[in-house]
Amino acid sequence: MGFHAGLKAHLESGATTLCHAWSVVRRDGVVLGFTDHDRDLSFDDLVFRADSGLSALALTQGTGLSVDNSEAIGALTGGALTEADIEAGWFDGATLRCWLVNWAEVAQRQLIFRGTMGEIRRAGGAFRAELRGLTEALNVERGRVYQRPCGAVLGDAACGVDLDAPGYATELAAEGVVENVRFDFAALNGFEPGWFTRGQLVVQSGAGAGLRGSVKRDRVIDGVRRVELWTPLRAEIAPGDLLRLEAGCDKRFETCRLKFDNGLNFQGFPDIPGEDWVMVQPVRSGEISGGSRR
Repeated sequence: MGFHAGLKAHLESGATTLCHAWSVVRRDGVVLGFTDHDRDLSFDDLVFRADSGLSALALTQGTGLSVDNSEAIGALTGGALTEADIEAGWFDGATLRCWLVNWAEVAQRQLIFRGTMGEIRRAGGAFRAELRGLTEALNVERGRVYQRPCGAVLGDAACGVDLDAPGYATELAAEGVVENVRFDFAALNGFEPGWFTRGQLVVQSGAGAGLRGSVKRDRVIDGVRRVELWTPLRAEIAPGDLLRLEAGCDKRFETCRLKFDNGLNFQGFPDIPGEDWVMVQPVRSGEISGGSRR
């Protein structure tokens, strides 16, 4: 898509009325609009608010594969970006678009940046967000690792396990909650202790709806079923909030075969030689065919 002809003519006129506008799509699907103009703008069925104090530093872009990057800074306000929303992680990895806009005629605009939000720092009632271009995805390692453990994520396309099948997940109300990292339940009938270790706890309702945490331990203490996470959830979880617990997998072939009946889809290499095999002494017979030593 070429540069907008109307905006190009406006830029060449010598007297411009320009500003920037951003749209942000959060992890939970909420769409927000911001502008560094002193009045709200509206286009593409979205209102771009001016009261956030949002502005962007210089945008670095290139024609190669280097990552386009920039930073946006703004105020934490009750109606736009709040400290609670940032703390809860709703803006982590949020998709972002930025336009150069003629605020006197918003039809004259040009998309100048697409990417995601990276690290967000906040202090003194303000925030500073790292903006990462689309080429950031090229820095992500791809392919499989030659290793004994399974390389798939439980329930993904490579794994194939249906976590909605009976016996693999349960939903229940939060009972005892300690610092958003420990959850106690009177009982979890039908699930033996440790069943959810290395699994996921997903919040279904309340202030933390949509958040998930990795289960560190799942055990019974004094008749109480206790599920602990590796890190606290970044929103307040209250008794009565609906939680979903999903079974855990330790990536071993035996677990895949016996717990999930999924050995055919195992994405590791259980027969790879270990370090002890590399250091083994040769047999006297001189047989080096690679066959069994027994």
